[in-house]
Amino acid sequence: MSITSQLGRAFQRTAAQRHIATRPFHTTPTTRSLPDKNSPLWKLGRLNHVAIAVPEIDQSAAFYRDIMGADVSEKVALPEHGVYTVFVNLGNTKLELLHPYGDSSPIANFLGKNKQGGIHHICIEVDNIKAAIKELSARKIRPLSPEPKIGAHNKPVVFLHPKDCGGVLVELEES
Repeated sequence: MSITSQLGRAFQRTAAQRHIATRPFHTTPTTRSLPDKNSPLWKLGRLNHVAIAVPEIDQSAAFYRDIMGADVSEKVALPEHGVYTVFVNLGNTKLELLHPYGDSSPIANFLGKNKQGGIHHICIEVDNIKAAIKELSARKIRPLSPEPKIGAHNKPVVFLHPKDCGGVLVELEES
């Protein structure tokens, strides 16, 4: 076999492999296996926000407002959660900028390990947070608190342990 035909065959395989690797990603609706498939007790909703821990919240808010042109909320203190928050509205979701409120803030710990800040958690809406906690606990997904707390949107929230969620800290918020 000549070098030209060997290269041609190699290119054809590469093109076929490349086709597989570059096909558009299509999502197909999936069905969760629930204890009672006829009447699910809770439903997973949309992405509510991505939370970012920031060392300088006013500077970060100014970046999104003044440079990126986003609609940015005022800074709000949430002492019960140990954070200051600013929400950046992106239209289809939000960013939540988090800054420590006090030395015992979980965000202070995060920034101690990540000096420049970074993604802290994602928040997904559910329609029945207590049913979600009950089912997820039965499936060995640990909530960080046994009961929901009131979050930044004045709605019940609970965090799920990142070791049970593929390394991601997940917040559930009742919609």
